[in-house]
Amino acid sequence: MPTLDETDARILLALVKDPRQTVVAMAQRLGLSRNTVQARMAALEKNNVFLPFDHRISPTLLGYPLTAFITVHVQQKKLPQLGTALASIPEVIEAHGLSGRADLLVRVVCTGAEDLFRINGKILGCDGVERTETSLAMNEVVPFRMSPLLERHRKK
Repeated sequence: MPTLDETDARILLALVKDPRQTVVAMAQRLGLSRNTVQARMAALEKNNVFLPFDHRISPTLLGYPLTAFITVHVQQKKLPQLGTALASIPEVIEAHGLSGRADLLVRVVCTGAEDLFRINGKILGCDGVERTETSLAMNEVVPFRMSPLLERHRKK
């Protein structure tokens, strides 16, 4: 896995601040050549540094104002195929394998309590799921962010 240098961190911070800026504008702002910025961005993209664009789309605008986190307890031997089953549920927007008491943490979006009940039922219906525990997200205390890490990396 390639590591980022200070220039990469500066480019990424500039993108965080203004993701719609042109390569030329970013190069001028950063005091770099257009070719340097373009080459660095191509390398970052090739190394899968960028998350998919859909990570920045609000589910609320799509009619899903509620977010819930569902911890899933799984029969261990069926864990590998469970990812495919969860991915087939459109309201599942993220899932992570965990260490600790639960096996998976699944982030879902829903239209309301009844919809959450339906989605939870779909998850429970997946082969290998033993039980779930659901927590409704009340608010987002710290939104997804990378700027503090990029700032720290830039100052090394």
